[in-house]
Amino acid sequence: MRAARLIKMVLLLQSRPSMTAAELARELEVSERTVTRDAQALSEAGVPVYADRGRAGGYRLIGGYRTRLTGLARGEAEALFLSGVPGALREMGLEDAASAARLKVSAALLPSVRDASRTAAQRFHLDAPNWFKEPKTPELLPAVADAVWDDRRITAHYWRGEGEVVRELEPYGLVLKAGVWYLCARVAGHGSYRVYRIDRFTAVDAGEERFARDEEFDLPAFWDERAEQFARSILRAEVVVRLSADGVRILPYAVGGPSAREALEAAGTPDEDGRVTVTLAVESEEVAHSQLASLGPEVEVLAPESLRTRFAQDAMRLARLYGT
Repeated sequence: MRAARLIKMVLLLQSRPSMTAAELARELEVSERTVTRDAQALSEAGVPVYADRGRAGGYRLIGGYRTRLTGLARGEAEALFLSGVPGALREMGLEDAASAARLKVSAALLPSVRDASRTAAQRFHLDAPNWFKEPKTPELLPAVADAVWDDRRITAHYWRGEGEVVRELEPYGLVLKAGVWYLCARVAGHGSYRVYRIDRFTAVDAGEERFARDEEFDLPAFWDERAEQFARSILRAEVVVRLSADGVRILPYAVGGPSAREALEAAGTPDEDGRVTVTLAVESEEVAHSQLASLGPEVEVLAPESLRTRFAQDAMRLARLYGT
C-alpha cells in the first residue's frame, strides 16, 4: 500500500513543477504529516525530492529526475480509454486504475503539454442520466464489470415477471443508457445474445472459467440494433391525428423514437387549414393520450374514436375551468 503511494507521489511531482503538502495530501488521501514522512523516505531512497520552505513552498523533483515507472498495466490502459466518463468509471470500480493511468501518461509527456488533461476536463464533461432522476448504482455492477473485463462466465440470478430466474451468461459488454446500466451477454450453451438490466440482478457468481469471446461481436452495433427493435416492439397501436405547423415541430419531442419521424416522413401535403394528417404508431391508447396531450390545440385526434372522445372530454373540462 505504501509502495504504491510513494510511486504515485513521484508521478505527481514528475507531472507538475511543484506541489504543496496540502495538494499532495489531497491527491494521496493522507495527512500532510504522512506526506512529509513519504518525501523523506523517497529522498533516503535516492529520489531527489526537494522541499521549498515558506508560504509559497512545496515539494518538487530536482535535477531533471525522470522515473521509468510509467508503463501502463492492462487495467490502467483500458480504464484510460473510458476516462471521459468519470461517473461510469467510479460505478464500475475503475476510478483508481484510471487515476493511475492518467498520472503515468502525464509523467511521460513533455512539460509544455502536461496540463492537457486539466484543460480537457475544463472543456468537456459527460452527464449521462436524465434530468430530474437520481441515478442509483446497482450494487452488483462492480462484480459484473470485473467479469466483463476478464471474460469470465457468471451465474446470474434476476427477477423476470413474478419470479427469479437463473442463467449461465457470458458477459460481453456494459451499456449505460440514460442512467440505467445494462449487460449485453450470450447465454452459455445457447449462442444467442440478450440484454439484461443489472438493477434486476439479485445475485451474481463469477467463477474462474473463462469463455472464448467472439471477436466479431460489435457492442455498439448490437446495442443500436436491439434498441431499435425494442423501440418498435412496444408500438402495438395506431392513432390518426391532424397537426398544425407547430404540432409538426413539437411532435418528435412529445413522442420520440422512430414513430414520430416515420409518421412525419409519410405525411401528405397540408390541408386548407394548414394541418397535416399522419398515422402514428404508439405503445397504447393510454400512452398516446398522455403524449399527445402535451401538444394542446396543435393536435386533433381523428381515430380511434375512443381516444378522440377522451380528448373531447378533456377540452370540455378545460372550457369549464377557464371559460367565462
